[in-house]
Amino acid sequence: MFAPFMANAWLAGTLVAMVSGAVGLFVVLRHRAFAAHAIPNGAFAGAAGATLVGASSLLGLVVFAVASALGVAALGRRRNDVVTALALVTMLALGAALLAASGAYEPTIDALLFGELLGVARGEVVALALLVVGAGVALALLFRPLLYSSLSEEVAAARGVAVRALDATFLVLVAVSAALAVPVVGALLTFALTVGPPAAARMLTRGPARALALAVVLSLACVWAAIASAFWSGWPIGFFVGAYAAAEYVAARAATSWGESRARP
Repeated sequence: MFAPFMANAWLAGTLVAMVSGAVGLFVVLRHRAFAAHAIPNGAFAGAAGATLVGASSLLGLVVFAVASALGVAALGRRRNDVVTALALVTMLALGAALLAASGAYEPTIDALLFGELLGVARGEVVALALLVVGAGVALALLFRPLLYSSLSEEVAAARGVAVRALDATFLVLVAVSAALAVPVVGALLTFALTVGPPAAARMLTRGPARALALAVVLSLACVWAAIASAFWSGWPIGFFVGAYAAAEYVAARAATSWGESRARP
């Protein structure tokens, strides 16, 4: 499990968990879980297109994910679920068409959809690290206005926050997070990592700083456990990420309910 050939998996998984946990907290606060599910399908289409033309899959992931995010932001000005749903199916269909045109064999499709434990090369880990640093800096700069607009868009707008521009910028952050996660977790299950641990953290803590820290910790625990389980079982890592993310959420709900029942007279 800790053999040299697993080093990239551990490094990539750690980077993915950190950015997914941090960005995911605001996905939960802003009720953008559906968008977080749709955008990775754009990343899937980008990876498929990169396979077709022989370009870097990570570049394709980032470009198509960002394009999907900007499209959702521009067309769904009131967070229209119809626009998000159409973006989801369009990008998923496009990815399938590009894979068919490229003649990619079945393991490539499985890796893009459900993740691949050894699917990240050393050069891609460096690129992942740079993207994580950029996303972290952007999130730190946007933390306060994001928090204001997540709690109340009207109050944020009254304080001079450009709400629409901020929402588009945030969706780009979600896109970068999705692009980072797809090579490891897979396009279909990436959103489980973006939503499950942060939602659990929100229920278990009070205060945005503590919730952010706990979201990252829970995301790391989820990914690390998934890597170990995938290594020993041979099953897709995306399955374990989805299962452990759901388990964290269910456990947080149970703990919250138990605490509330004890607090009642």
